[in-house]
Amino acid sequence: MEVQGFFTAIIIGLIIGALGRLVVPGKQKISILLTLAIGVVAAILGTLLAGALGVDDTPGIDWIELFLQVGFAAVGVALLAGTYGRRRH
Repeated sequence: MEVQGFFTAIIIGLIIGALGRLVVPGKQKISILLTLAIGVVAAILGTLLAGALGVDDTPGIDWIELFLQVGFAAVGVALLAGTYGRRRH
């Protein structure tokens, strides 16, 4: 992966992580860095699943891929927020 691709993945991961965090109801007590990490992993998983389904390269905005990425991020945020919430109480 090139340096530009690395920085692009971080920026997209941050956006995907933030969108995933917005989808999950309530307050999540996880750090921004953990949200970023969840977003990067979710972006990769969503892209891989979209490729497996054959919807990764469509004309215009790849809405299905974006929804998959945000869905993965929301699940990741919900799981980790629940884990951190139980551990700290």
